[in-house]
Amino acid sequence: MFNTDYASFDQQFKDKLTQIKLLACDVDGVFSDGSIYLGNQREEFKAFNTKDGYGVKALGQAGITVAIITGRRSNIVEQRMTSLGVQHIVQGEDDKQKALMNLMVSLKLTEQHVASMGDDIPDIGMFSLSAIKIAVADAHPGVTKQANWITTMNGGRGAVREVCDTLLQAQGSLGGIQATST
Repeated sequence: MFNTDYASFDQQFKDKLTQIKLLACDVDGVFSDGSIYLGNQREEFKAFNTKDGYGVKALGQAGITVAIITGRRSNIVEQRMTSLGVQHIVQGEDDKQKALMNLMVSLKLTEQHVASMGDDIPDIGMFSLSAIKIAVADAHPGVTKQANWITTMNGGRGAVREVCDTLLQAQGSLGGIQATST
C-alpha cells in the first residue's frame, strides 16, 4: 500500500503514478473554485491557490510537464500559468480530447505517461487518453464516475497541490524540490 498525506493507493496504482510525465488540467473548477467574477468594465477575476502554484513549479523541477486545456479564453489564465512556468496552455478548445492528443503527439507520449484532471463533463474527453483520470472532490458526478482518483481537496482549494505532491512522492522527488515563489 502506498500512503500519501492525502490518500492511500494500491501498488498497481502507485506503479502507474511513477510513469506519469504529463499532467493535463482544466482550469475553472480545478485551479479555481469555478467562480468567475465579472466587473462593470467587463473585466474578469479569478482566484488561484498559491499552494497549487508551488506544486506546479515543483512538478516542473522534477521533469513532469504540466499542460492547461480549457474551453474558455482568459488573459488571467495565460498570465498565471506563464508565471508558473507552464509552457503548454491551450485555451478556447471545446474538444479537449483532440487537444490532449495533439499535445501527446508533439511530446511523443503514450497514455501510460499521462494524467488528466478535471471537474466537469467537457473534461471527460481527456480521460480516454490518460492512465490516471483525476476528478476534484467537488467535481460533477458524471466526472467522478469516470475517474480512477478523486482528490480529497476541492477545486481551487488545494486539489492541484494534492495531485502534485502525490506524483512527486510516488516518483521519489517530493523531498528534493525547492520551488520559488508562487
